[in-house]
Amino acid sequence: MEFDLNILLIIILFGLIASFIDSVVGGGGLISLPALLAVGMDPATALGTNKLASSFGSFTSTMKFIRAKKVDFDIVGKLFPLSFIGSIFGAITATYLPPEYLKPLAIIILALVTIYSIVKKDWGDINRYKKLSLKKAILFIIGVTVIGYYDGFLGGGTGSFFLFALLMIGLDYLHAAGNAKFLNFASNIGVLLLFMVLGHVNYIYGLSMAVSMVIGSYLGVTFAIKKGVSYVKVLFIIVTITLILKNLYDYISSHFT
Repeated sequence: MEFDLNILLIIILFGLIASFIDSVVGGGGLISLPALLAVGMDPATALGTNKLASSFGSFTSTMKFIRAKKVDFDIVGKLFPLSFIGSIFGAITATYLPPEYLKPLAIIILALVTIYSIVKKDWGDINRYKKLSLKKAILFIIGVTVIGYYDGFLGGGTGSFFLFALLMIGLDYLHAAGNAKFLNFASNIGVLLLFMVLGHVNYIYGLSMAVSMVIGSYLGVTFAIKKGVSYVKVLFIIVTITLILKNLYDYISSHFT
């Protein structure tokens, strides 16, 4: 794909918007990936290039959350490798099995997550986390690994799934967002490394988008910390509903048209 200044400007703009949203609750791929596809990038390269840029964005978000003391290393510190390894295995699986097989399940789970979040009105308002029992800790470890795998296999909604898992163990929305971004950064890096090995990354456009995503991520986290839990909760619900509609549209389009 030849270099084009107009394409570069489009990519930078949409990268900024995508990372602002993605920095807190995920879902930025709904904006950045279509933008890369729209400018003529083939799907595999668009996915790899998006992961390159979003890895820079998620790293920025993670560092900002860490400085704000919203990342609990005693909870997620040891889970970083599991998310990383899970995403690599998910990406490898995707090279053999079409990811579309998992999309109906993703739609159902996202719908349940959204309904639960709306019905539980005071859920995530304050931090109720207590040390997990052995059984809950094992389930949480398995959940993080599976979500990492999902990121490599399908990807859409990974940040929301991580955030939901952390809300389930008692964190408030802002702490859940910080810890989710930490784990999402791990899965992003895992998938990115595989795309780099396979040669599916456009480094010129990817690094250019990365610059705008670093800025967008910094602004997004700063805004979330300033506005607090209520803002993150509303954004989380909006993004998960959008993810459901997008996945549902893709699934219906691919099977009934």
